[in-house]
Amino acid sequence: MKISLDQFDKAFENRIRLQIMSVLVANESYDFNSLKELLNLTDGNLASHLKALEKEEYILVEKTFIGRKPNTRYLASEKGRSAFRLHLLALENLIKQQKL
Repeated sequence: MKISLDQFDKAFENRIRLQIMSVLVANESYDFNSLKELLNLTDGNLASHLKALEKEEYILVEKTFIGRKPNTRYLASEKGRSAFRLHLLALENLIKQQKL
């Protein structure tokens, strides 16, 4: 099966967005500070990538309070999970195509 570039999702071309989705697909949810620490990002950098994924409707945002402190958690949406799986499948197929 020949892979064309249009089978890759532009939202996941950036390594940070790919990392964020990997974390969210592997876990039920993740909060902002934990993601920031895990990926070693600044607040602004992480926020801009999360916003891009949210715009695509690939992630869901839950804002709550723990005591008096705000807590923002992120979850992969079904649309996001599906898009991520298709992107990974396209990558796997591209790799298989390269074998002699």
